[in-house]
Amino acid sequence: MIEMLAAHGGAEVEDLSASELLRALRERKAVEDRAAADQLDLAARWADLHPPESIHTAAVFSDGGRYGVEHEEPIAGEGCPAVAEFCIAELGTVLGISSTSAKRLIGHALELRHRLPRLWAQVQAGAVPAWRARTVAEATIHSTPSLSVEAARWVDAQVAAVAGRVGPAQLDRLVAETIKRHELAEADPTADPDDGYLSVDPRHATVHDQDVHYAGTMRFEAELDIADALDLDRALAHGAETLKALGSAAPLDARRSAALGDLARTQTALDLHFQGSSAARSEDGLPVAREVVLHAHFDTSLDGLDTVFGPTGRMEEGQRLVLLEQVKGWCGDSRTKVTVKPVIDLNAELTAPGYDIPDRIREQVILRDRTCVFPWCTRPARACDIDHVVPYDHDAHPQGRPQPGATVSSNLAPECRWHHRLKTHSGWRYDVAGPGVYEWTSPHGHRNRRDRTGTTRIDTPPRAADDPEPPDRP
Repeated sequence: MIEMLAAHGGAEVEDLSASELLRALRERKAVEDRAAADQLDLAARWADLHPPESIHTAAVFSDGGRYGVEHEEPIAGEGCPAVAEFCIAELGTVLGISSTSAKRLIGHALELRHRLPRLWAQVQAGAVPAWRARTVAEATIHSTPSLSVEAARWVDAQVAAVAGRVGPAQLDRLVAETIKRHELAEADPTADPDDGYLSVDPRHATVHDQDVHYAGTMRFEAELDIADALDLDRALAHGAETLKALGSAAPLDARRSAALGDLARTQTALDLHFQGSSAARSEDGLPVAREVVLHAHFDTSLDGLDTVFGPTGRMEEGQRLVLLEQVKGWCGDSRTKVTVKPVIDLNAELTAPGYDIPDRIREQVILRDRTCVFPWCTRPARACDIDHVVPYDHDAHPQGRPQPGATVSSNLAPECRWHHRLKTHSGWRYDVAGPGVYEWTSPHGHRNRRDRTGTTRIDTPPRAADDPEPPDRP
């Protein structure tokens, strides 16, 4: 069925009965699950090919120890083998994911194979989906305190018995409870496991800054003390009613959300009030409630988005979208301190003598490239090193030679510290293909282009000997 659909396109799909469509979907899901299990197995095998012993420090160039050379990377729990850290990047670029995601994939594979063998066997047999097993591996890798091999095996035995028969929420609770009970048993064999709930403090307040809605909202999650939660609920109810009385036509949930923001700004104002007369004040004499530094960019080029919500730009913090109306609202608050930075021409070729990079060039490079320029990396450029693409030769001037790696806009690129080390101490290399456009080549010859829009593979697939030559194109 799957082969028929793939070979003949979508025309035959219209002729399938309801039962045939469902069978085709089930078969495709089985293929997807099998591929995910195979991917875990291949990731573990990739780690096997790159043990710490494969690191050849003598073969890398030294930069005086500023960034350090490749080292072994423990990416799973106790008892799992470490890997040579730079192998992670190539796996990630082949899969089209970030190095962080590739590290997580390899770590999950090793955790399952070495510390959760029952669950690993179920994944490879097709009894448990890979994604579900990976959630268990994530929990056992990052358990606090960390789990010994014996503890992980005990968790494996408990979870494997039901992993294919419960939902993800129940599985998450089971893993957490199993870890907790084992920790209590190790600490005091006579302890009542149910008392463990009292020894764990679940309170937290978390801003999910990577989960930004297109309308410009962000999720805030908290676990509070009962008294604090009830007080907060009453405060939000009062704030929502106040906004309604002032003329707000927003729904109740939206007004409660706005009231929570008002509480934060009120607290900020009180804090500033008690700082003394030197605290910043607005035109009405009240303390400034907002003093936030944001780097927001709006333009009229194709990069500026025009959505149903109105003109939309980009905010560097978290690479989030921001609405022009939101910025106007922030600036319109009489107790908001607004700072406007001068516009920088991103196309100008700025130069500087010597190796050090002046702030004006650094800012231009950050605004031009936005993130680390390694394939699939999303680390904000403002937190990155600025690298000379063609290395700066400190001996060129004393020896009367031209400088191959001058400090100019076109020879600079932001790289996060990890990828900067990778570029310096491994077989990875990259070239500038245009302003803000970089072409990377991995040690195994895989090539990717990175620009402001993201990463694109530019590998040329190998051509079989009996394939005809491709026709010339104008």
